[in-house]
Amino acid sequence: MNSENPDLLPITEQENLNTTHLSSLPTREIVRLMNHEDRSVASAVGLVVPEIVKAVDGIVSRLQNGGRLFYIGTGTSGRLGVLDAAECPPTFGVSPDLVQAIIAGGYEACYRAVEASEDDADAGGTDLQARGFAAQDVLVGIAASGRTPYTVGAVNYARQCGAFTIAITCVPYSPITDAAEVSIVPVVGPEVIAGSTRLKAGTAQKLVLNMLSTATLVRLGYVSGNRMTNVLPRNSKLRARAIRIIMAESGLDEESARAALDKSGDDPRAALVMMRTGSSIEEAKAALEAANGVIERATLMLRK
Repeated sequence: MNSENPDLLPITEQENLNTTHLSSLPTREIVRLMNHEDRSVASAVGLVVPEIVKAVDGIVSRLQNGGRLFYIGTGTSGRLGVLDAAECPPTFGVSPDLVQAIIAGGYEACYRAVEASEDDADAGGTDLQARGFAAQDVLVGIAASGRTPYTVGAVNYARQCGAFTIAITCVPYSPITDAAEVSIVPVVGPEVIAGSTRLKAGTAQKLVLNMLSTATLVRLGYVSGNRMTNVLPRNSKLRARAIRIIMAESGLDEESARAALDKSGDDPRAALVMMRTGSSIEEAKAALEAANGVIERATLMLRK
């Protein structure tokens, strides 16, 4: 690659003509320019909504049949995958095994750069094998440039396994888009600092990951309306939220909702199933386990 010709560089590596004097600007202008550049991110994501929909539908289908969702990436892309996967259990009450993240270099790379690990094209597949990745699973390869050997190799491995593969990148017609079954490519243009894809590209990737996990788990029944009914109330703030959810879902007053939550052993899912079916806590918890934690499904089981 000829680094002297910017046209041969991926968009994520090119210099941004709007910010060429960034280092000589006062703070106000630096921040204003960053804000101006960030405005384009949501629009870029909006243009790839059809691909996001296709990806969500594919993920839902696999997870309904016993599959799991995996994210894989390096650097910022890998860290964003780790963040999204870590948020799923507390938000939706799902098992940590359902949505998993793999980052090149291991979890140490979440807080310390391990760049050399990005160049091993075979390591991604090896890391997937170590997690028991299989044909019924889904892999989302996250790579801003679309050419990271570790991530492209992982997507190729997953495709060969027969798994459903998705790419999130900010560079069209890149190696990862050739490897994946569905490619989500929000083109956000050059970064404020050339090549610093933790900025616009990272923001776009975060928005897409939000949509993938949230829409998937809503479709699978882990949300009622727009309420986080499967929240696990492990601190005072979340317990107060669980009480409000029970009140909204059942019409109970605050005192009665608190009593219902206490009776359920601080499990709002069980509290709602018990109230809707008149079942015992043991029956409610057994039904929830059989229903993979989906309240509506557990309720129907007990009403039959």
